[in-house]
Amino acid sequence: MKLTLKHAVAAIILVLSFSAPVAAGPLEDAVAALDRSDYATALRLFRPLAEKGNPRAQFNLGFMYANGRSVPKNYAEALKWYRLAADQGFASAQHNLGIMYANGQGVALDHVEAVKWYRLAANQGLAKAQNELGYDYAQGRGVPQNYDEALKWYRLAADQGNAGAQLNLGTLYATGQGVPQNHAEALKWFRLAADTGNAGAQFNLGLMYANGQGVAKDHVEAVKWWRLAADQDYTKAQLNLGTLYATGQGVPEDKVRAYMWFSLAAARGDLTALNYRNRVAREMTPAQIAQGNKLAADEIRKAADQGDADAQFNLGFAYYMGRGVPQDYAVAAKWFQKAADQGHTRAQYNLGVMYEEGSGVVVNYAEALRFYRLGADQGFAPAQHKLGVMYAFGHGVLQDYAEAIKWSRLAANQGYADAQFNLGIAYANGQGVPKDYAEGATWLRRAADQGLPLAQLSLGVAYALGHGVQQDFVSAHMWFSLSAAQGNQDAVKDRDRAAGNMTPAQIAEAQKLAREWKPIRQAPR
Repeated sequence: MKLTLKHAVAAIILVLSFSAPVAAGPLEDAVAALDRSDYATALRLFRPLAEKGNPRAQFNLGFMYANGRSVPKNYAEALKWYRLAADQGFASAQHNLGIMYANGQGVALDHVEAVKWYRLAANQGLAKAQNELGYDYAQGRGVPQNYDEALKWYRLAADQGNAGAQLNLGTLYATGQGVPQNHAEALKWFRLAADTGNAGAQFNLGLMYANGQGVAKDHVEAVKWWRLAADQDYTKAQLNLGTLYATGQGVPEDKVRAYMWFSLAAARGDLTALNYRNRVAREMTPAQIAQGNKLAADEIRKAADQGDADAQFNLGFAYYMGRGVPQDYAVAAKWFQKAADQGHTRAQYNLGVMYEEGSGVVVNYAEALRFYRLGADQGFAPAQHKLGVMYAFGHGVLQDYAEAIKWSRLAANQGYADAQFNLGIAYANGQGVPKDYAEGATWLRRAADQGLPLAQLSLGVAYALGHGVQQDFVSAHMWFSLSAAQGNQDAVKDRDRAAGNMTPAQIAEAQKLAREWKPIRQAPR
């Protein structure tokens, strides 16, 4: 178990600035509307003020575009308004502009530029910018690594009560980076941040108790702090709680509770938690597993009811799969919709699939296309792939092979195997691109290398016919065998045909190559 460091640039749910009371008038009314989530009114009032050069209005208009409040999410537009306010010295806009450069949102990722804007805001005393600047010095990101500078900026922010800086300062003391290792001092800063509800600090404080660092070892106290962090959906805390329930440390041994916590962490993408859940499930009865799934669904529902987009997505998925709740596609679609409305890419993608297939909703290609586009515009490769398929078949839109190629290429360049396969077939058939067997074979290989059976079959055909590659029945036989091993019956027939052109030694060589083959994961290009 490792200490967690607050990643300063974790999300673009950027915090509004309410620094000082404003004079009565449209600006005050706009801020009040935003505070009560009346985004349409806030937008109507902020825009004319922003266009007249009011930096506070410009900042808040940027916030609304960055987060899709009453306008479609638009990072380029958010960047424009933040920059206008930042150029007038508005500290919170300078900070948020730095965030956007650090995340590459609406602009090319540029940590040097991010540091520039953080520094301007930090020099005005903005604690969250001081914390960001400290983090970049600690990581050597956009500036040379310098723990003394990191310590300086963390302390300035921490002394203002910034919980993220208190967490990061505690981490430096816990790890001895830039300061002599001092667990007691680390404990002090973790506790200050944890008492404000900072989940990362609560996790680290639990870790200190679990390991007896700066305090007597106490698993009961560790459980207390990890539970507080886990209740905020902090994945590492959920994983550790599952481990304690599985082993009976600090709590009575309880496989059902262990399964529940592992499930919650796994739902947020923790592969270790998924592995542990599967391991503990082998020691449980079907009834216990069903109980664990129900408990997990109940926990997810609490967060979903409070508007957490990830929880809404996970609850939708639980209904879609029937895990812990009765399977109900219509209810799944409802929760996916709530998450999608907050810009959740996987929820947008899943809604697209449901509208395309008619699961829980009436088949509606136009709606499917709309949701795929929302996810695709955020760079989600599966959505880009599906959008390409919709254009290729003319579902919900006029058939357009060039547009299909555009979206398939975007997904393929991220290493998405299905899109790589489609791009390979397009080149082989000359659909939307000039026919080019060599380019087609290149894309088919990328998909086949990842284990996609249709791509393996098609690449085998390319080798058998010498399309885009030198004719090679050994390679053809190998790819047919790999595809056949995944149940592709066409590959079985093609492998047998290829074998008719081969010697026994060549067949043995192909079989050996197939046995030794391993999938290759591809990084985005």
